[in-house]
Amino acid sequence: MYLGIDCGTQGTKALLIDEAGVAAGRGYAPHALIERENGRREQEPRWWVEALKASVQQALAAAGRNDVQAIGISGQQHGLVVLDDHFEVIRPAKLWNDTETAKQNAEIVAMLGGPQAMMERFGILPLTGYTVSKLLWLKQVEPENFARVRHILLPHEYLNFWLTGQMCAEYGDASGTAYFDPRTRTWAREILDAIDGGSGQLFAALPKLIQSDEIVGTVLPEIAAELGISEGCVVSPGGGDNMMGAIGTGNVRDGVVTLSLGTSSTVYTHMSAPSTDRSGNVAPFCASSDGWLPLVCTMNATNVVTQTLQVLGRTVADIEPALEATMPGAGGLTFLPFLHGERTPDLPEAKGSLVGISANNFTPENLVRAVIEGVSFGVLEGLNLILEGKKAEVIYVIGGGSKSNAWRQLLADATGAVIEVPVEEEAGSLGAAIQAMQVASVHSGAPVSYEELAQRMVKVAPGRTMRPNAERAAGYDAARNTYRRRLKELYFSK
Repeated sequence: MYLGIDCGTQGTKALLIDEAGVAAGRGYAPHALIERENGRREQEPRWWVEALKASVQQALAAAGRNDVQAIGISGQQHGLVVLDDHFEVIRPAKLWNDTETAKQNAEIVAMLGGPQAMMERFGILPLTGYTVSKLLWLKQVEPENFARVRHILLPHEYLNFWLTGQMCAEYGDASGTAYFDPRTRTWAREILDAIDGGSGQLFAALPKLIQSDEIVGTVLPEIAAELGISEGCVVSPGGGDNMMGAIGTGNVRDGVVTLSLGTSSTVYTHMSAPSTDRSGNVAPFCASSDGWLPLVCTMNATNVVTQTLQVLGRTVADIEPALEATMPGAGGLTFLPFLHGERTPDLPEAKGSLVGISANNFTPENLVRAVIEGVSFGVLEGLNLILEGKKAEVIYVIGGGSKSNAWRQLLADATGAVIEVPVEEEAGSLGAAIQAMQVASVHSGAPVSYEELAQRMVKVAPGRTMRPNAERAAGYDAARNTYRRRLKELYFSK
């Protein structure tokens, strides 16, 4: 059996699968959140540990067995976990959606020569929410805690450490720190030296880098006993939730696109060479299997849709009739959904805007459509950047938004691509389990490729495929052009 664990923002999920990829047991435990009006969003790493234990024990109980050969961890990207010289957590972890460090992010870009210089020198441009700005924030705002830092880990790396006692990093999640060069797959010490004044404190605190097919270690005997699994279980490198989601949707070869409609929205595709985008809007991440995973993330997705429905006194059941009763473009109503600032485009201080209201279009149904179009158009602009002018043929959609037939049809009509939904909805957990299986196969001397495992285990849900309606293409082209124009007028015309 193989165990995939996904430590997300809202909770931790565990998925136990067999050699054929069939789910044998599942578990879930929620997380609390520390949140303030200034953009602070943090969690205590011990909450992740407790949630991991609870979710794993639920999955094992559901399966009625504990013969776990390997574990893989998927974790929310960009979070900062800092430990002291006694391996104790110094403070709560700042998360991917923490925008309190926007000021520090801008300072780092400026001190290293500006956006273009950073792209040329390090292959990546830090955006608000990346790990690197959290380190400068810690130095400026909590200097006593900064002085205590001896180990720097990402969320999934911390859980690996708890499981095995070993500190390791892999290329996928590391490339989201912005102190890692995704082209050369090495730590970018110069960036850390700019923060700590060249003392070497931060660079010395980094974990060692390992390949995606290496093992981190074996689960400690006392941890195995606490979880209720057999001793000798190995732990794979794991990775960021997007990287594990790629594996879990079969996005391990060129030509596959994954679009996640969750609290935030991400879109990414596997490439055998680094991204050539130099705008800074595409995250030129590495994959946690092999190759690269250029990605665009928008911070406003199902969270905005849910809040809109609540304001209107409606529920998710009202999405379908609202989209079916309205036409592309919502009668001229455009919604810029930046309720939580935005990462792509990089507008951390932006606010949401409803534009084009008239007596004829201001209806609840048009408002629901405008919000869903705004969320969708934003992430599809990112897909255009990733594909560099090419058209997607098939897009695998995951996350809460994938449950809506009408929303999937909107995506098909707006892109001209076939929209498919994987059978296993928990792509992060499945991807982590597949990685665990792949690493275990290498460890046993009989390696199996990611592509072979994906073909065996990633299945498309029957009856949920949506094909584009050519008659609506022109309407969506016009609506997307209006979205682009109004975005430019509000934020980029000065």
